[in-house]
Amino acid sequence: MKIILIEDEKPAARLLQRKLEKLNFEVETMLHSVEEAIDWFSKNEHPDLIFLDIQLSDGLSFEIFEKVEIKSAIIFTTAYDEYALRAFKLNSIDYLLKPIDEDDLEIAITKFQERLPKKEKLQIDFEEIKKMLSNPFEKNHKKRFTVKIGQHLKVILTDEIECFFSENKGTYIHTFDNRNYLMESTLELLEQELDPAEFYRVSRKFIIPLKAIKEIILYSNSRLKVILPSYTDEEVIVSREKVSDFKSWIE
Repeated sequence: MKIILIEDEKPAARLLQRKLEKLNFEVETMLHSVEEAIDWFSKNEHPDLIFLDIQLSDGLSFEIFEKVEIKSAIIFTTAYDEYALRAFKLNSIDYLLKPIDEDDLEIAITKFQERLPKKEKLQIDFEEIKKMLSNPFEKNHKKRFTVKIGQHLKVILTDEIECFFSENKGTYIHTFDNRNYLMESTLELLEQELDPAEFYRVSRKFIIPLKAIKEIILYSNSRLKVILPSYTDEEVIVSREKVSDFKSWIE
């Protein structure tokens, strides 16, 4: 099976390559820009499968398909919020949220292999996807959450929230007054409900608001450490694969 990666961040591309190699799949080519990809597809036999990052250094990767008719299956890789990805669920084999989990990667590959014998042609509505991604804030986002405390219900406004975190299969709100509240939710669901202009999922364990960032420190292995005003139970680390997107978000 021929696989190529289209990813502008070379460390992220090499990391995905290593994860694929662990699953016994070889990457034939790595491309890093829209221009490079257009040139490559114009001159080479198309692969069976493409791992495609949405935002490349010189534009959205959808521009590739405006110039070249791609005959390959596609698995999207992206750091976009979950709610903005429903078009991918409808139109593509799969998508992988960065940082890419090895189990999710294996599941995506398996889904591709199951469809391969059927030779199904994917009908991907790139215009719909572009529209969704170019208007990321049209959704009505939650401004308050209700938590249960004994026999009482407490309303917590998003302005009061220092972070959301997961621990021991539970999801918690940590407020600026240094209190934790157990929620009946998950970080995945919260990603769909929160305003992506104000909140960012820095890792599998943390979602933080922009206003809560007290300090950002360079950390080992090209990662970043975020200091919050009162939360100190665990280090809040931005993974290497998310550093670039995180920097774009805070800017």
